[in-house]
Amino acid sequence: MIYLDNAATTRHKPDCVVEAVTRALCSLGNPGRGAHEGTLDADRVVFEARLALAGLFHAEGPDRIAFTANSTEALNIAIKGILQPGDHVITTALEHNSVLRPLYEMEDRGVELTILPADRQGRLRMEDFEAAIRPNTRAIVCTHGSNLTGNLVDIARVGRTARRHRLLFVVDASQTAGVFPIDVQEMGIDILCFTGHKSLLGPQGTGGLYVRPGVEVRPLLSGGSGVQTYLRRHPPQMPTALEAGTLNAHGLAGLRAAVDYIQQVGLDAIREQELDLMWNFYRRVSAIPGVTVYGDFSQHLRCPIVALNVRDYDSSQVSDALSAQYGIATRPGAHCAPLMHRALGTVEQGAVRFSFSHFNTREEIEIAASALVELAQEE
Repeated sequence: MIYLDNAATTRHKPDCVVEAVTRALCSLGNPGRGAHEGTLDADRVVFEARLALAGLFHAEGPDRIAFTANSTEALNIAIKGILQPGDHVITTALEHNSVLRPLYEMEDRGVELTILPADRQGRLRMEDFEAAIRPNTRAIVCTHGSNLTGNLVDIARVGRTARRHRLLFVVDASQTAGVFPIDVQEMGIDILCFTGHKSLLGPQGTGGLYVRPGVEVRPLLSGGSGVQTYLRRHPPQMPTALEAGTLNAHGLAGLRAAVDYIQQVGLDAIREQELDLMWNFYRRVSAIPGVTVYGDFSQHLRCPIVALNVRDYDSSQVSDALSAQYGIATRPGAHCAPLMHRALGTVEQGAVRFSFSHFNTREEIEIAASALVELAQEE
């Protein structure tokens, strides 16, 4: 299989990740639930994972990293934990349903919602953020990179706007963590939500959120914590405040190994390799008669994603043909990004998304582009 669906999940994991998960499955107990060797080893693994991610994101300390099962859970915790009836929140048409659906729920509960539009290339107007601010605006919730077009958002600029107006700034880094440098302090990010199974190269079932010191987030869940058992309410201190129940220590062992791998290979080296593959693919396919490519390709820096359609074929039809005839894995359909498809005019057709990892090769890119040439010629 030529796997070009890395924006959904990275299928090829570094060997060290597989080895770390295997060791953890054979040795770890329950973190924070005892004083024997198995649980203490699990405690160390979880702490080291916090420490690694705090370093990657330039957080103030490991206690600012709370773990979840994925970025969807992290975004639900963030959105539902900072907003209340009467607040106003700003978001964008680039967002995944992991942002939109929790915001719609909060809107039903009395939160006012503004969604900034995108143009036909999936671009935002940065001045719209400032123009949308009201006296009761509480937060800006924004993706760092579109999972459909690969367009990046100037997060540092949005962060400066949020800080100037004393707004909370929540960032969805699902597509960028592990590819682009993220400095939560420098970028003015109050809450950063991430998942482990995409470009962080970790196992599924891992993710989390960074919370800036001084930012209060109401817990989404309460229950077992391993500490302060006799409190009637869930312990309030980070990161325990946002982590009810047993953590996925086995998966976090793999995530910690994945972050170590990224640091060793180099974030910049990984990104440039992925962008090299993406740009080579884009140049090939954008020249094919009958192929339409979506997104803004005027900037070199973007997520390693190319979304396209072949003539008027349904995107699922094209993706199925790529898989069945050529052994190429892609993602068709709506990609959980309904507002982006409306902006692009692809609601009915969807789009075929090719997304690249540094484990892909130039040869695979050539094969995929040649397959599209053949499909575009078919009657």
